Amino acid sequence: MRVAVTYDNGNVFQHFGHTEFFKVYEVEDGKVVSSEVIGSEGSGHGALAGLLAGKKIDALICGGLGGGAMTALTEAGIEVCSGVQGDADEAVEAYLKGELVSGGVNCDHHDHHHDEDHGCGEGGCGEGGCGSSCGGCGHHAPAIEGKNVGMKCRVHYRGTFNDGTQFDSSYDRGETLDFVCGAGMMIRGFDQAVANMEVGEKVEIHLMPEEAYGPADPNAIFTVKISELPGSETLNVADQVYLQNSMGRSFPVRVAAKDEENITFDANHEMAGKELNFAIELISVE
Repeated sequence: MRVAVTYDNGNVFQHFGHTEFFKVYEVEDGKVVSSEVIGSEGSGHGALAGLLAGKKIDALICGGLGGGAMTALTEAGIEVCSGVQGDADEAVEAYLKGELVSGGVNCDHHDHHHDEDHGCGEGGCGEGGCGSSCGGCGHHAPAIEGKNVGMKCRVHYRGTFNDGTQFDSSYDRGETLDFVCGAGMMIRGFDQAVANMEVGEKVEIHLMPEEAYGPADPNAIFTVKISELPGSETLNVADQVYLQNSMGRSFPVRVAAKDEENITFDANHEMAGKELNFAIELISVE
């Protein structure tokens, strides 16, 4: 089985018709065995549906899409799970567990350009729209520039917070990080740093939240009564789960707090609002 996700910087891109990348997952026996990021090779519902059909994609996970896209994908024999937000890898895992529910046709602005101030149709991206962190259904930062853009880069890195605490290290794992520079596989600041590095070069960078996982959104933290959310009584603080908004769209959250009556969820990325530091070593470029 092959599952494709509209892809941008590790997350599910929110506008099918304008996605620049797909992340394609090979699934065997209900588990992901490999994945790769591919370019969309253009835009437009028919062209994208044809691309996915040519790649023998069985299912598509995406954010917003219109009726034309749904028709083209259905005719290509591709199952569609729309209205999905958050981390692409987590979305695929949730899909394989049967935890995702498709939002169906949920965008009516598929002919608009990215620089127009539109959400997911009239009144979208707000109350009852894309959820608490839609990201503008297609708005994204300018493309990364540099000699390594589009090339497969292999790096070693160490990530730390400002107090020196290490949160990640490829050195400790004993394996490099491989990614296509500029393909949205990495946070923007990391991508931009590698874009102009020489093989063998080492750099140290400091990223503000805007260059990493974005600022924390206080509106993405909410509390509900345990009695009103069946199954929440079994959850613990720090657990990560998927919830559904009023439109039936799934989005990832983690449990931030819990008492006998209430449970608080945080839909922000766990690194949102944090300044990050990276020591990066470029091993090779292909």
